[in-house]
Amino acid sequence: MSTLLDAGADLLLGSACVGCAEPGRVLCAVCRGGLPRSATLAWPTPAPVGLAPPFATGPYDATLRSMVVGHKEHRLLGLTGPLGDLLATSVLAATESGGVGSAAPLLLVPVPSRPSAVRARGHDPTLAMTRRAARTLGAAADRQVTVGRLLRTRPGVADQAGLDAEGRRANLAGSMASPARAVRRHSGSRAHVLICDDVITTGATAREAQRALEAAGIVVLGVAAVAATVRRHRPRDQGLE
Repeated sequence: MSTLLDAGADLLLGSACVGCAEPGRVLCAVCRGGLPRSATLAWPTPAPVGLAPPFATGPYDATLRSMVVGHKEHRLLGLTGPLGDLLATSVLAATESGGVGSAAPLLLVPVPSRPSAVRARGHDPTLAMTRRAARTLGAAADRQVTVGRLLRTRPGVADQAGLDAEGRRANLAGSMASPARAVRRHSGSRAHVLICDDVITTGATAREAQRALEAAGIVVLGVAAVAATVRRHRPRDQGLE
């Protein structure tokens, strides 16, 4: 029923596919069928020291980029489902790589958005994707998958756009915390913990989230994301003209 409602809303609003611009749904059947079906390790270069293994379904480009931007910045809620399913694929890859059994319980921790950003956008895209991923994983196998909002942002974090790797690390240092009350709710759980985000860029955000969780005594198995930025480097002998 929700799929039909999404389709009806998309048509009434005159939307088009974010992948091919075909009028109709925000993601047409052809583009959805062409989405990645697996996830692989997506280490940033250079990777932050101590970062848990990060997984993504593909590069932050083309349709994946359009989906993430459309969902986050343009509130195309019809993309929550496919993005959440892609995130679930990365979660599975991370658990398999970590030797976690198919029935082991999982705790998915979304990277928190700044409250001002949530207010401006009218929704929390990462939380929505993570909840969808949990439902997808729970329905696909006999395992307990829960979402834990164990992280909060502290004031003073600037927008990350335009910052290089070092700038992102400096901006995010100490920017997250794991409230004691939230941790206590899950203290008796033996679930494997994974950090969830939309895009892995420099790894600074995921590493800060991991630091905050580890400071609260929570072991992080891995990082799961929809996509990862492919960094392009100029050859060493290429000078400026």
